[in-house]
Amino acid sequence: MRNQVIGALATLAAMAGLWNLTAVRASGQSPAAPPLVVTAFGGETPKTRYVSPKTEWGEPDLRGVWTTDDTSGIPMARPAQFGDRLYLNDEEYANRSKQIERGAEQGDQEAVGAFRFDFARRAFRQTSLIVDPPDGHVPAFTPEGMQRPMPRGTYGDGPLDWTTDFSLYERCITRGILGSTLRVIYGNGAQIAQSPGVVAITYEMIHDTRIVHTDGRPHISPKIQQYLGDSTGRWEGDELVVETTNFTNRTAIGLNGNGNRTSTKLKLTERFKRVAKDIVQYQVTVDDPVTYERPWTMSMPMTPLDGGRILPYSCHEGNMALTQSLGGERAEDRALEDDLKKGIVRPRRPVQDGLGVGGAPVGGRGGPPPAPPASPAGR
Repeated sequence: MRNQVIGALATLAAMAGLWNLTAVRASGQSPAAPPLVVTAFGGETPKTRYVSPKTEWGEPDLRGVWTTDDTSGIPMARPAQFGDRLYLNDEEYANRSKQIERGAEQGDQEAVGAFRFDFARRAFRQTSLIVDPPDGHVPAFTPEGMQRPMPRGTYGDGPLDWTTDFSLYERCITRGILGSTLRVIYGNGAQIAQSPGVVAITYEMIHDTRIVHTDGRPHISPKIQQYLGDSTGRWEGDELVVETTNFTNRTAIGLNGNGNRTSTKLKLTERFKRVAKDIVQYQVTVDDPVTYERPWTMSMPMTPLDGGRILPYSCHEGNMALTQSLGGERAEDRALEDDLKKGIVRPRRPVQDGLGVGGAPVGGRGGPPPAPPASPAGR
């Protein structure tokens, strides 16, 4: 984690003077994506309007290097004890603030090498990233959506016959749009650059870059499908609204792009708004009728990245997971054949001896999937 000079933990009272719009709960879902749900101020109404800066050519200025590191401790789905409550109460928020402060102190003390896990320095009141449905949970998968899990690769138990048995993340191809945005243990930076009619977003991990045209051009032909889809944008006041279509059916929504894969009917509607000098509110609505029973929405603050720049991520260059794992699997094929010739019938030895991230056991074939990996195996 690079040291981020944003001061001590900010309380909502200190932030209350920055913006004059009320954070409106998204309740219910219409076919159109809901308006921006500003979670940065915990539902309070700031007393003074924040005026978004403008670029030299007059558009709202989102430029900078941002991160979701400060969403640490905010689960994607809301824990049951909070019900439909989107924000922590004062006591709960005080406890989270103390946890964030202790984590930052520990992180600073352990910053002794070139690599370390990233951590939050600032607490926010959200009880979950999901703001719609009101209960804060991902809607149920459709029967078809249940049939498309992302390959588990070295985080499953094999067999691994070819590169397509690995996730796109393990193959260093992409984590997808949301897999690149949601916070994981490191590499959560996103650099936003702008020029007239164009916004570019570069993600730190796997170093994907999206080009978003805001000049009114239509989407490309629906016959063309891309891992990150085709993004077109427009400005609604100080808010950048990005609609992305033309997806393949090979990416997923979860952390690091894991989970059940979405369909070619997926549409993402993202909203970016600078609500304070050091906060960009980010919101995304996931609409995929083939995969989910209804659309759903996440909203979260993005804050300045420690050090102010994204770092290189040499994924392909250091990724030995595929060659080593496939080589090990072929060796196991030969060992099984030799044992059978000797009259020995045994189960197939699982990949990594059944261990996953951090040496934790993974589920057996047909069992529950393991926790999403934090980094490609073998790196």
